[in-house]
Amino acid sequence: MNQHVDIREVSLRDGLQIEAPIPLAAKLELLAAVAATGVREVEATAFVSPSKVPSMADAAELAARLHEYPDIEFSALVASPNGAKRAVAAGLRSIEYVVAASDAFSEANVGRGSAEATEQIGEIVAIAHDSGVTVEVIVATAWDCPFEGPTPPQRVLEIGAAARDRGVDRFSIADTIGTTTPRRVSSLIAQLRPVIGDMPLGGHFHNTRGAGLASAYAAVGSGVTRLDASVGGLGGCPFAPGATGNIATEDLVYLLRDSDIDVDVDLRAAIAAAEVAKSVVGHDLPSALLRAGDRTRN
Repeated sequence: MNQHVDIREVSLRDGLQIEAPIPLAAKLELLAAVAATGVREVEATAFVSPSKVPSMADAAELAARLHEYPDIEFSALVASPNGAKRAVAAGLRSIEYVVAASDAFSEANVGRGSAEATEQIGEIVAIAHDSGVTVEVIVATAWDCPFEGPTPPQRVLEIGAAARDRGVDRFSIADTIGTTTPRRVSSLIAQLRPVIGDMPLGGHFHNTRGAGLASAYAAVGSGVTRLDASVGGLGGCPFAPGATGNIATEDLVYLLRDSDIDVDVDLRAAIAAAEVAKSVVGHDLPSALLRAGDRTRN
């Protein structure tokens, strides 16, 4: 049997967070196109401060429409216990809590240091688990910080140990500014796996410097079975200068399928969804397949 990788579509949250706010109707149009790809997991929105991320101000309104897609597991990003409470109240069954490994980035992102953000994992797990909601901890700036430079691997391992000890359900490492390379990906995963044990491990990569797909492929080679991607390569981080370029869902699907790795996402439907993403934000997107098409045509 071929290896299988789950792809979580993040265009609706990570993809749109750096954009000017678009109407809820446009988000629902993008959601319908994403759902048509066959994807099983979608990061739908973020319950964060509207003053910091105006494009996510309609999180509760969007969450109220997610029941229309019962075959998709939706998640929402939170940055605080209050955000976790809002997500649970809105009916989300899975939340992602982001902890930056860099103090400077954590201060820029959520107004508190990395250690303080790590300490809140337990409270967020309690809020979620009391309502039967699962929690994933995502480590931002897992390899590099735009303000501090290279991230010491030990900091990621400490967050991993805290997540393990507090009963987190899933763990993920994120290349927030698109600087890592396959060698560094494999090295960090090798160090992290003994710390988190059998906790499911995911990866989130940006193609800012052209190494995102290669890094994602290296993660799969190191045992990661869940990758984030965004149709069209839409997205970036509003708190990290120059951090544009999520890996494009269709580019990732093309790479994995041609490497005999199974995915649930239909390639042509993903390219069509990328066209919708381009339309709703009103500008070109970095996806290679959006420009060149699918060589395989199947």
